[in-house]
Amino acid sequence: MKVLKFGGTSVGSVDNMKSVMQIITDGERKVVVLSAMSGTTNTLVEISELLYKKKQKEATKLIDKLEAKYNKVISQLYASADYKQKGAKHVKQVFETLKSYTTGEFDENGEKAILAQGEMMSTGMFHFLLLENGFKSALIPALDFMKIDEELQPDLKYITEHIEPIMADVADADYVITQGYICLNADNNVDNLQRGGSDYTATLIGAAINSEIVEIWTDIDGFHNNDPRYVENTAKINQLSFEEAAELAFFGAKILHPSTILPCKKRNVPVRLKNTMNPTDDGTLITHDPQGKGIKAIAAKDNIAAIKIKSDRMLNAHGFLRKVFEIFENFKTPIDMITTSEVAVSCTIDKMDYLEDILVDLESLGEVSIDTDQTIICIVGHDLIEEKGHQYRIFKALEKLPIRMISYGGSNHNISILTCREDKKEALNALSKGLF
Repeated sequence: MKVLKFGGTSVGSVDNMKSVMQIITDGERKVVVLSAMSGTTNTLVEISELLYKKKQKEATKLIDKLEAKYNKVISQLYASADYKQKGAKHVKQVFETLKSYTTGEFDENGEKAILAQGEMMSTGMFHFLLLENGFKSALIPALDFMKIDEELQPDLKYITEHIEPIMADVADADYVITQGYICLNADNNVDNLQRGGSDYTATLIGAAINSEIVEIWTDIDGFHNNDPRYVENTAKINQLSFEEAAELAFFGAKILHPSTILPCKKRNVPVRLKNTMNPTDDGTLITHDPQGKGIKAIAAKDNIAAIKIKSDRMLNAHGFLRKVFEIFENFKTPIDMITTSEVAVSCTIDKMDYLEDILVDLESLGEVSIDTDQTIICIVGHDLIEEKGHQYRIFKALEKLPIRMISYGGSNHNISILTCREDKKEALNALSKGLF
């Protein structure tokens, strides 16, 4: 059984929804995970922000505007009066839920519930579209099986135990529809897997039901060997290993949520990236097989801060790095890159929520300096540190550009370089010319 996920653009219009229906209805039984229609989650975020500011009238106007948009979609999506009525009733219930949060106190639980409504609408609407066209469809609520723990990590054991009986109950359905992104948290309140979380939903389901493959459908053919927004004539990558894909996703390749690969890697379930607008293309296949060594791709991650702590107390001393790491741990801020010398340590972060507090605590350890607006450029491949020549080609390509930090040897699949964001485009093009 396959699991297919379609993103917001893929279900972002009436025509696109109908295209998705054509893609999935090939007679093979499958689970279909849907995001909210494109633009919806952004509007729901805006509604929540207005409610936090106690601007209920402005929030209500925005809800009414969004409802009018969905009513127009309903009028065009279905052919029969019966299903126009069913679709309209489903959407109306969702908007009644949204409007219920415009009175009384508003808190984080209310925000999470509001953000879940986009997926609630898209899945219900698509389910009715399938039924109207004579297909055996079942709609299963993600909140009945998708859960995160106290560390905000998916509870795969819980997911597996709860989705198995649900799938047995809908065994007669050819197409099982569910929501991406949304889940319950450890307190059994509505929560989410954060932006891009629909990918995560799909791979978690794929791992839980031991799917033959998970297909993630977007508006891009798959991973490219560089960022097509900044580099011309990039090439699609036909196959990557789980490790290579995870490195690219974490270091800036927007096509995939950084955590997506992990559940399928654990259960050895292949993942394929496909393009809804070009369904005949094979996309990128991700498995344990790296399909050869060497450099495969380049990705860039912006909004990085580089922090340097210099202290004579590091010299021939132990325990200094532990103290540094404890400060970042106290503020739940992960470190991306790290380099050390006898008297200094430099590291990078991309989460700035507690930056000022972190700097204050680090100053107790030594002299602290910070460079913001940095970019990590990640060169990814298989067994890069085992092969000769890659290092020379990389630094030859970048010889005219300043480099702030280098991370090499921590992973067999990744060489990372830190530079100023203003140099990113030039660096990506130079690397593309030098490496490909």
